[in-house]
Amino acid sequence: MGNTEEAMIFYQSVFGGEFESFMRYSDVPGGEKMAAHDKEKIMHMSLPIAKDQMIMATDTLESMGRNVVFGDNYHISLEAESEAEVDKIFTALSAGGTVEVPLNKTFWGAYFGMFKDKFGVQWMINYTYPKTKK
Repeated sequence: MGNTEEAMIFYQSVFGGEFESFMRYSDVPGGEKMAAHDKEKIMHMSLPIAKDQMIMATDTLESMGRNVVFGDNYHISLEAESEAEVDKIFTALSAGGTVEVPLNKTFWGAYFGMFKDKFGVQWMINYTYPKTKK
C-alpha cells in the first residue's frame, strides 16, 4: 500500500525506541532498476516494542504482482504489564481508528480491548490480572 514508513513512525511514537532495521527497495541489489515510485518504498523496517517483541513491516509492491487485502483474519496481540499501560497503548494506537471492543474488565480475568488502527491494522491489548491464592 505504500504507507509502511508512516505507520511505523506512528508506532514508534507510541512505543518509543529505535528502528533496528530500515531498508528501502533502492538499497537492495537490483533496486536501481525499479520504477522510481517503488524505489523509496520500504523493503523492511523493524521496531522492538517490548522485551522479546518486535513489529516488522514492508510495503507491498503491485509492480511485483502483490496486492494487500485487509481482512479480519488476524490481530496483533500485546500483553501489557498493568492497566495503566493498556490504557496508554490503547488510547494512542486507536486514535483515528475504530474501537471494536472498548476497554473493560473481562470475565476471564483480564483488562482487554480491541480496535483497528488508522492504517487498518487490528490490535488486541490485554493485561492479565494476577491470580489470587485460595
